[in-house]
Amino acid sequence: MISGRNIVCLASNWRDHPTSKHHVMRTLARHNRVLWVNYHASRRPRLTRDDVGLVFRRLRQAWAETRAAAPEIDVLSPLLLPVPESGLARRINSRTVCRRVRRVLARLPEAPLQLWLFAPDLPELIGRLPAERVVYYCVDEFAAFSGYNAEVIERLEHRTATASDIIIATSTHLYDRHRGHHRCVHLVPHGVDFEHFARATQLPPAAVPRDLQSIPRPIFGYMGVTADYVDLPLLAQAAGARPDWSFVLLGDVRCETSALAGSRNVYVLGGRPYEQLPAYCRGFDVGLIPFRMNRLTRAVNPIKLREYLAAGLPVVSAPLEAVKSYARAVQTATTLDEFLAACRRALELAATEPQQARQDLVRGESWQARVEHLSDLVQTLPVAAPAAGRPAGDSPPPFDTRRYSGKSGERYQPVVEQVTS
Repeated sequence: MISGRNIVCLASNWRDHPTSKHHVMRTLARHNRVLWVNYHASRRPRLTRDDVGLVFRRLRQAWAETRAAAPEIDVLSPLLLPVPESGLARRINSRTVCRRVRRVLARLPEAPLQLWLFAPDLPELIGRLPAERVVYYCVDEFAAFSGYNAEVIERLEHRTATASDIIIATSTHLYDRHRGHHRCVHLVPHGVDFEHFARATQLPPAAVPRDLQSIPRPIFGYMGVTADYVDLPLLAQAAGARPDWSFVLLGDVRCETSALAGSRNVYVLGGRPYEQLPAYCRGFDVGLIPFRMNRLTRAVNPIKLREYLAAGLPVVSAPLEAVKSYARAVQTATTLDEFLAACRRALELAATEPQQARQDLVRGESWQARVEHLSDLVQTLPVAAPAAGRPAGDSPPPFDTRRYSGKSGERYQPVVEQVTS
């Protein structure tokens, strides 16, 4: 495991629902000091109620000092200009982030620095901080998100990726896209908080939250953000075809939901604390991943897939690449008829196969195991001079066959290094 480092992580808001970024950084924080920088300049805000509210929340956070969010994790919210098309705005943002980060690092015990980037549009920052490692952790096809300037994001992501020492891709699609342009790209799928979600199989029926107890079963549940990549028309059609089934959407709503109007057996419950999710899984009969198939979703590796399986649930999903490894427990569908048939098969599976069989599929895929693997990949890179002064967009230093353990003061050890896997 990486240890004894100061890790600067630039990612979406710390207060968002836990994602891979949160799980990875919480695990690394057991052995390192993590400074999480809330980065919110990847797209221009729109004149919508949600975006206006988001702007005011970001402003309130920006005026606050760095705060401790968890043991060994501090959160920094610099005031940034959300104009990714402007080179001047990006340079101002990189200077702002760098100045605030250096101020925090000056108060911490001196240690080697690593820079982990979960956002794609930060090439100007690389080289401003003396990092022994620059890790680009690619979790999405960012240019396909609604509201993003696809051309700008693609150009900036290419520069960010090229200037990084290593790229971690969380799906086969992302791995294939980056490996042709960088010499050190690794495919590392998401992990799962197994023990947390496995609690669902041990809870009594009375532990199911009251708002779920009042909903008729069987319950087909979706956990996650309800956004424009969720196929709400398909859910509405399925609800109309099977009024004896209940469909539950659990999570923040960030899109128009008029497609569900009149669907009396579709229940939009909104967001719930992470700690309560196992209890909701206890009340589900089947877990859903009802995504539209498009450029964005073809690149995803949904964390909820492994969370459902850890909770012992069969799954009905869009035909994503990520679900193929779990075909025994996951039914796939695109059309309405396929979806209804997949739901029936999933109910049969829930009734005939023990929950442990589904749990066993992901039992060895904990976040601890994933981060240990990530640590091996990052630490066995050849040691380069600190990145300060490296022009953004330049290629990383040439790779050789020397391995480094990451321990302060330790010498190189000659071994054969495989840099792409």
